Amino acid sequence: MRHRSLLVLTTAVTAGALTLSACGSRDDSGNGGGDGNTTVVIGVDAPLTGKLSALGQGIKNSAELAMKTANKNKEVEGVTFKMVALDDVSQPGTGQQNANKIIDNDDAIAGIGPLNSNVAPPMQKAFDNAGMALVSPANTAPELTQGKDWRTGDLKRPFDTYFRTSTTDAIQGPYAAQYMYEEKKLKKVFVIDDKKTYGAGLAGTFKEAFEKLGGEIVGTDHVNPDDTDFSAIATKVSNSDAEFVYYGGEYPAGAPLSDQIKKAGAKIPVVGGDALYSGEYIKLAKDNSEGDFASSVGAPLETLDTAKQFMKDYEAAGYDTPYEAYGGYSYDSAWAVIQAVKAVVEDNDGKLPEDMKEARAAVVKALQDVSFEGVSGKVAFDEYGDTTNKQLSLYEVKDGAHEPVATGEYKG
Repeated sequence: MRHRSLLVLTTAVTAGALTLSACGSRDDSGNGGGDGNTTVVIGVDAPLTGKLSALGQGIKNSAELAMKTANKNKEVEGVTFKMVALDDVSQPGTGQQNANKIIDNDDAIAGIGPLNSNVAPPMQKAFDNAGMALVSPANTAPELTQGKDWRTGDLKRPFDTYFRTSTTDAIQGPYAAQYMYEEKKLKKVFVIDDKKTYGAGLAGTFKEAFEKLGGEIVGTDHVNPDDTDFSAIATKVSNSDAEFVYYGGEYPAGAPLSDQIKKAGAKIPVVGGDALYSGEYIKLAKDNSEGDFASSVGAPLETLDTAKQFMKDYEAAGYDTPYEAYGGYSYDSAWAVIQAVKAVVEDNDGKLPEDMKEARAAVVKALQDVSFEGVSGKVAFDEYGDTTNKQLSLYEVKDGAHEPVATGEYKG
């Protein structure tokens, strides 16, 4: 679904906006502005420009919509929410700089983001050092919540301040493997990844699960995600006896890779994760995207009663870019922060703690116990900060659109 408008709201951050001195902006009587409200900032970090900007803009718009809805409905009495959106251009260094800008904002209560799993680690550390919550709508690398030894079953939460509303690659890769092997009856695969945290991790979980099912890996290779010429690897795939390709990576490289594999003579589907579940993938690969698959977190929003109001409100807001794969999860991430602030206010005589360090810590604690029916379904967090919603979906490109073909939980 795509939505058009005359205006895109992108909040720019200046040094002056980051130097307010109380827990929320207040007038001289201790209230925000002149309306008796305390204004608190929720920072949003995402790639707002560059190759992944379609996903990033969907994250920003959806988080903003949650804040506007909360303000309109006076969800938290006496509190007005304001978004500060920062562009990380999918770069870890820029993400870290943005994290510091949000943390240094005396009005900021929490952060939403990032999109990319490789951008997350420096941001996690910065937010944790500040005792401030960071909620991602899109990170899927298991180690971000379960630690570096998660594959061995030794699960250790690295940061108590980090949460996410999307489920992980620990089940996303195996879910696709199971579908392709058991439902599509395809037994031979060529596995490719982009060597990044998300792509390599996703391809690894897929590969392991596919082999356990009895599938055969007929070839593996890597691509540079910044390249556009994949003719050499497309020839390798064409010369193999692969029945499909599994690609761990994002749509800017995945789409031309799929296109060139077909042009090299291998008329086989390319399958990938949620970073291929974008209208941009179909735009880039054109007709050669037909028959390709992408898994994504959660159930299709169009099938959820809980998402109907979100979709209606998003369209009414007039954003000129779609909410994309993570819009519902971004809304839910922001709403989780809003509900945590609400719990803190209710437990503190109807106001936020005056000390920002105390307020941020209280929000982190409250987030752990948040539970509500969100856009994406039930929103709550387990002991690792992961969503308790483990549903996944698989989509096939049919007639130029991603059509859902399976939804459920991975049964490993």
